[in-house]
Parts: sequence; structure tokens; C-alpha cells
Amino acid sequence: MKYLHTMVRVADLDASIDFYCNKLGLEEVSRAENPFGRFTLVFLCAPGDAEAARQDRAPTVELTFNWDPEDYQGGRNFGHLAYAVDDIYAVCQRLRDAGVIINRPPRDGRMAFVRSPDNISVELLQAGPALAPAEPWA
Repeated sequence: MKYLHTMVRVADLDASIDFYCNKLGLEEVSRAENPFGRFTLVFLCAPGDAEAARQDRAPTVELTFNWDPEDYQGGRNFGHLAYAVDDIYAVCQRLRDAGVIINRPPRDGRMAFVRSPDNISVELLQAGPALAPAEPWA
């Protein structure tokens, strides 16, 4: 068994691509339009994993955009996505500067939570040992 992907339903595909790719830094691996089912699937991966993801050797995030409007509150959402980052302070600063909501700042140098346009929590974990507490996050 291996982890393949996490599916996230999104209400605004353009806003979600902007968040996950332009702000968070994921890369689009593939996209599929399904006119019969009236949905679009976009698969994203962590930077540097694109080639491995195309060969199903790296996990991806599947953004599912249903063409007909739907409210994704309550039981249609889930916990969170999680990514390791090289410098949690730098990533959080870049995201904050881009207008991303930081639900839990990286005050301990190890973990932070940010929020997507669809209110999906994304956990950021410092790769390796925690960084020393630093302003303005401490």
C-alpha cells in the first residue's frame, strides 16, 4: 500500500490554483476535464516531485472542481493537508505577505496552520529540528 493523493473539493478553481500554486508553491502535475460528469480534476505536488508524481511515485493533492455550485460545509470537508518546509518562518512570512490567513502562527519554530480559500487547513511542519523562536512569530 502507498499513499497516492488527497482530494479536496474546491468552490473556485482559479482562487484555489492561486493559493496552492502561486502562494503555497505546489506544482500542477495534470488536469482532466470531464464534461459528462461536469467536473475538473487538477493534481498538484510538492516542488521537485513533479516527475515522480507523473509516474505515481509521489503523493499529490487532487483539487476537484464540480461545475455545478455546491456548498462544501460540514461533512463534505476534512481535517488538513500537511507539508514539510525548509524554513517555516520564511514560508509563513511569504504567505502572510500574499494575504493568506495564518490560523496558527509558527510560534514554536516547528508547526503552523494556514487556510485555503475553501477553508481547508494546511499544516506546515519545519523539516528537521524546530527553529529557535523568532519574532514576529514568538
